[in-house]
Amino acid sequence: MYFPIYRPRRLRANPTIRRMVRETRLSVDNFIYPLFVCPGEGVKKEISSMPGNYQFSIDMLLKEMEEVESLGIPGVILFGIPEHKDELGSEAYDDQGIIQRAIRAIKSTASQVQVITDVCLCEYTSHGHCGIIQGEKILNDPTLELLAREAVSHARAGADMVAPSDMMDGRIGVVREALDHEGFEETPIMAYSVKYASAFYGPFRDAAESPPQFGDRQSYQMDAANVREAIREADQDIQEGADLIMVKPALPYLDIIRLMREEFDYPLAAYNVSGEYAMIKAADQLGWIDGPRVMMETLLSIKRAGADLILTYFAKEAAQLL
Repeated sequence: MYFPIYRPRRLRANPTIRRMVRETRLSVDNFIYPLFVCPGEGVKKEISSMPGNYQFSIDMLLKEMEEVESLGIPGVILFGIPEHKDELGSEAYDDQGIIQRAIRAIKSTASQVQVITDVCLCEYTSHGHCGIIQGEKILNDPTLELLAREAVSHARAGADMVAPSDMMDGRIGVVREALDHEGFEETPIMAYSVKYASAFYGPFRDAAESPPQFGDRQSYQMDAANVREAIREADQDIQEGADLIMVKPALPYLDIIRLMREEFDYPLAAYNVSGEYAMIKAADQLGWIDGPRVMMETLLSIKRAGADLILTYFAKEAAQLL
């Protein structure tokens, strides 16, 4: 009987040797935890389609931040549910808006967690789209000024990083110029560079209360079939001043994460989105899968594909296991 000289099982024989030769390592340092902030006091409202995730009032958010910091999670990204919505999403760039107040409250605690803010209008507009509308058309260039105002307002409140997620053409350059002009040249930008028009965002829209009231977002988010376009989008954002680039969603687009890693020598984030989270949670609750193992395998696959940072609703659970 012929035996090969190379026997791969020699290096799989026990947990210690497997750990020693492991090629990809997942760390709590890789995680950014998304959090949803809402008006009121004493509010911790579970999101039905995302079990284990909540809308927090600012006082309850501060308690959550204590746990986040104790677990060693290095960053959070904040999404706001405003007190009122209008066609121009005015609370997005109001210095007394929900996110601005949340940033100041977190910073008053001397927390070392990096506070990243989502820069977009969809949570704040009455129509649920990411820009100014004219009829049912989303206007690109007029939207840029409002996004810049929002980013500056977040930086003024103390945000450590801003993350434009709207997918308007040219927004990274406009945001960068506005930040620099207002003295925030040290504030980095994490660009949602490759954001697909995905069906995996459904639970997030419940969480952020931001479903579009007409049409869809396919005129500004990317077509799921496109690969080469992803390179053009990321390259443009880098040229306009992005410090980090992102792929969203993660699991159906692992090939795109790998492509970004090979094409660009820039820090790369991937968003393990709400639908990906919800599917694992639902299957685990039904007893169809081993939820914690699938969670860790999922996060490892995103890291293995090339992501440096993973925005994930699993951040706390994964940090506890790690």
